[in-house]
Amino acid sequence: MSETETRQALPIADAAQVRAEVRLALRGGGWKVAGVALLLTAGAAAGLITPAALGGLVDAVADGEGPERIWWLAAAIAAGALAAAAADGLGQVGATRLVERILASSRERMVAKGLALPRAALERAGAGDLVSRAGDDVAVVSEAAPLVVPAVTGSAFTIALTVVGMAVLDWRFAVAAVALVAPVHVLTLRWHRRAAPHVYAAERAAMAERAHHLLASLRGIETVHAFNLARPHGDRIARASWEVARWAIRARTVQNGFFGRLNFAEFLGMGSILVVGFWLVREGEGSVGAATTAMLFFLRLFDPINRLMIVVDDLQSALASMRRIVGVIRAGDFASPARPRPRTDAAAEVADVSFAYAPGHPVLDGVDLRIAAGETVALVGSSGAGKTTLAALVAGVLDADKGTVAVAGGAVALVTQEVHVFDGTLRENLDLARPGASDAELAEALERVGAASLIDGPDGLDTVVGARGLELSPAQAQMLALARVLLIDPPLAVLDEATAEAGSADSAAMDRASAAVLDGRAGLLVAHRLDQAASADRVVVMERGRIVEEGTHGELVAADGLYARSWRLWSRGRS
Repeated sequence: MSETETRQALPIADAAQVRAEVRLALRGGGWKVAGVALLLTAGAAAGLITPAALGGLVDAVADGEGPERIWWLAAAIAAGALAAAAADGLGQVGATRLVERILASSRERMVAKGLALPRAALERAGAGDLVSRAGDDVAVVSEAAPLVVPAVTGSAFTIALTVVGMAVLDWRFAVAAVALVAPVHVLTLRWHRRAAPHVYAAERAAMAERAHHLLASLRGIETVHAFNLARPHGDRIARASWEVARWAIRARTVQNGFFGRLNFAEFLGMGSILVVGFWLVREGEGSVGAATTAMLFFLRLFDPINRLMIVVDDLQSALASMRRIVGVIRAGDFASPARPRPRTDAAAEVADVSFAYAPGHPVLDGVDLRIAAGETVALVGSSGAGKTTLAALVAGVLDADKGTVAVAGGAVALVTQEVHVFDGTLRENLDLARPGASDAELAEALERVGAASLIDGPDGLDTVVGARGLELSPAQAQMLALARVLLIDPPLAVLDEATAEAGSADSAAMDRASAAVLDGRAGLLVAHRLDQAASADRVVVMERGRIVEEGTHGELVAADGLYARSWRLWSRGRS
């Protein structure tokens, strides 16, 4: 079964859920919406003054009227332009502010809900899915929303009032424009709604897939280099990138077809107005000025109609992204809460636990394990035996398919071989574990894990670390993660090969750091070296998802079983 088949993407919201999110973001702002609508209506009405006055000028000149009439019409043109610009400008600003309010609310809620999602759900979805929604999709909505909403609201009012104005001139002008142009626009929209949404949704999904492969390669860059896996990883990224390019080309094809239909509608509208105007003037039922005004009215419709139709394309793209953003929010609202884990007088107790990442492919089968308070238990076994999965179940990262996992009161801290150093100061990296901790407490935690040298510099705890500051070695990054465990001070710490990436030169220092973390508390240690297991209170040997041996190091060596054979091979390799 492929990796793509086993991943389960985060949900995508439907249109009703998106509308509900917008209403929630606008709660209490109804009067602002009404004010924006009033301003845009006033701007659209004022915009009719200029073309009407221009048509009046044509008739005034044709009829030989005096300059006073012309000056009044010129003043009306100037006043109408100023009034339309002021009202429309204020309306556009108000609409943009409302859009940014919706976007800010949705973005903040998505981040908060995404961080609160169960880690198992995020693991199944893949890192790229959430990152793509928080990055690519937010960017699409951020770019489109300030253009879409003002265009939709302003254009709608302008089109409606302009058509009314044409009907006031002569109902046949309005009928000629609407009867020919409106059907083309309606058919264009229907075609676009059928062709565009799935293309944009597929493009976003392809972006998420590309982000997943890219992040997977970057997070394991040392392993990629060590095993010369750059080519296969590069091939996967290239295939995902070409898939993005393929859908992007399809999206541009849809856009070109959309714009071509709009140009055809403009041609039909102008032609119909010219024909009707010529006929009315010839029959004596209209004036050249009225025909000019009607044409100016229709030319005035070019911009709002095209803006309205063109932003439909942006709107479809933005809605596809908005559905993905709201999908994270709704997943956070309705995700099944983490099942409360039963309590036990032991640090942790696993009873008849089975687990599978994919149906029909069990990783753990009927596992029983008890960790007493203050006891350190080491998990050993071949790769794929289920050690990391069992550690994740105990830590609460995964939920068992069958059986129970009980823990003592308090938090369970998990440290894996993949730790993260946030861009910021040492203080900020440590404050994540215990907000508000004193400088003395932070310094003591670093000292206990052997990382006191990190604060020896002139900036001390304010030393900037990470990509934009002091780059920590793998061992220092692990020590920083272990110091966080000391600050959390949980009754149980789970160390999943937490010292595996430190390097052989740092193994002794990392062992001392791990011992400091486990001192005085229970620990579950996924051991990558058997000397780590030898120092544990108890050793548990796993094979094919089951516990096959357990006991102290001495007892297992004396039993001459699987662990004893592994110990002899490991000892021989070190001699």
